[in-house]
This record gives sequence, C-alpha cells and structure tokens, in this order.
Amino acid sequence: MNDTDKHKQKSQKLKENVDAGIAKAQIERGVFLVITGNGKGKSTAGFGTVTRAVGHGQKAAVAQFIKGTWECGERNLLEEHGVPFSVMNTGFTWDTQDRESDITAATIVWNDIKKYLSDPDYQVVLLDELTYMLSFDYLDKQEVLDAITNRPENQTVIVTGRGAITELRDLADTVSVIKDEKHAYTAGIKARQGIDW
Repeated sequence: MNDTDKHKQKSQKLKENVDAGIAKAQIERGVFLVITGNGKGKSTAGFGTVTRAVGHGQKAAVAQFIKGTWECGERNLLEEHGVPFSVMNTGFTWDTQDRESDITAATIVWNDIKKYLSDPDYQVVLLDELTYMLSFDYLDKQEVLDAITNRPENQTVIVTGRGAITELRDLADTVSVIKDEKHAYTAGIKARQGIDW
C-alpha cells in the first residue's frame, strides 16, 4: 500500500469515528461552559462565543465581575450590536481592598443579570470572572447554581475565571482549563490595548 492509500484509509477511519460521534449527539439544548485555569484567554474565549452567537443573530447578555474600570474592546463592539452589559466597575478586588463595597457591587451586577438568566429570548449569557465572586463568598453560591440550573432549556451560560469551585465544574457540560506555559507579563511585557483588553 502506497502513502496515498494509507492516508486515505486513515482519513476514512477518522471520518467514520467523527460521523459516529455526531450521529450519537442528538440532544438539543443549551449548555453550561466553565472556562477556568491560570492561563490567559478565559474571558477572550467567552467573548468569542458571545461574538459568534451575535454573528448568527442570537441575543446575548454579559456580566463583568472584577474588571470594568478601563475601556473594554469587547464591550465597545458588542454594545453596538445590542448586547447588554452589567459591569461591576470596581476593578480588581486586590486594588479596592474593600470587601463590603465589592460585595455590594457584585450583588448589583448579579441582580441585574438574573433577569437574562430567566429570559428564553437570550440564547447566551456570559458571566465573566464569576468564579471569584463564589470563591470569595461575595455572592450566594446556591443562588447562583440554582439560577444556572433553572435557566431556559435552550440558553447557554458561560462562566470564566480562575479557580472555578467544584460545584460549578460538576454542574458544567463542558469545562476547559487554560494553563500558562509562558506569559509575556512574567517577562516584563506590558499589557496591550486590543490584545489584553
């Protein structure tokens, strides 16, 4: 058997496996995705999914926890396309160093975004950096888990942030863990507009 025939045989086997997997996946519903880990790109992946959904004419909503005190390229773009944002606007918790103020700000965002988590017109809801709100006990864990569990059947929810708690991981349909192999920041390279925010 020559190389061309071997390649064709290998490709055919791969196609059969992929087709069998597609044929088996027949459940129609929204999914719950958790994107966690210490690597760069969690929010970027979440916003990429929101952008994809909006590009297909779907309605999406975004909550931004932790971040929000500086201009956000994703917000600049997506708000122009009708995506509502609820933003904590306090910056990083290690900058504010005010637990009560952070809890209040997180609660305001959570109360605002809950309406989208119960609205079947919204196909995608991004809860950016929500993991911190649960690991720091800024929001009621059970209330958050219940809202995600009881969301409309066809709604997809994406949670991003480091250190996703076990309960979030267990509830998720998909968990992606992003890890750093190398990071420009540790080499002293400044964050860049359009790349990092």
